[in-house]
Order: sequence, then structure tokens, then C-alpha cells
Amino acid sequence: MDRIDRELLAALINDGRATYQELGRLVRLSSNTVADRIRRLRKDGVIRGYRAELDYAVLGRDMQIMSDIRLQDTVDPAEFERGLDDVPQVISASRLTGEYNYQLRIVCANALELEGIIDRLKKHNGVRQAHSRLVLHEVPLARDRILGA
Repeated sequence: MDRIDRELLAALINDGRATYQELGRLVRLSSNTVADRIRRLRKDGVIRGYRAELDYAVLGRDMQIMSDIRLQDTVDPAEFERGLDDVPQVISASRLTGEYNYQLRIVCANALELEGIIDRLKKHNGVRQAHSRLVLHEVPLARDRILGA
């Protein structure tokens, strides 16, 4: 991966809908050459896809919660992970080392909905303990800064 690939990735991180023509102007290459580079980056697995960034508050889910989850000893982690598909308010999940098994990011409308989600996770998904915290705001970090590491 060279400097031009990094510039293309930085541009796509900040605007995944940029056209090949716009990207070409940015890196001073033809749109066909840019398309070839992006196809290669996709084939190599550097670019895994493109996603819309949602504003959950606009969707009526203005509470974001980080919840550390400890499973019951008898729960299979793979089964727990599959069960998360049935809880649409869980927007991300990470398996952890340490005291807790998982960290979930949950979006919901209010405390009553959060209570229902936690109760459901305990009743149907084998959660023994949930330690939840309200996200006050996200710290805006440049998403393309990883390319300089």
C-alpha cells in the first residue's frame, strides 16, 4: 500500500460516497486508475464495505448505553452472540478479556426501554450481570488518523 492508496482510503473514510472522478482529482489520477486501485483494496480485504452513518437520536433513540456483560457460566458464547440478532437495540458487541465477557453498545428511547432490554438479556440470553453506563457524547476523532500510525 503506497501513499496514494492511503490518500484514497482517507478520502473514503470521510466520504464513502465519493465518486471515482472526485477521488481521481484528489490524488491526480484518472477515474479508471482510481477504480482499479479501489477494486484491489477491496480484493485484498483492506476495504470491507461501505455503510451509512445513522443519527440514532433522529430515529427516536437518543440514549446510548455502554453495557459490560457477564454471562452465566453455562452459556456458550457463540449462542449468546447469535441471540444478539434478536435484540435490535444492540448496535455493536465486543468480546472482552477480563472481568466481563462482552461490551454492548445499546441505543434506546428511554430508561424503561433499557430496563426491558437488560431484563430480556438476562431472561433469554444467559446474562448474569450487566454494568451499564450512559454515553454523554462521543468524542469527535478524525477517522482517517489510523492511516498515519
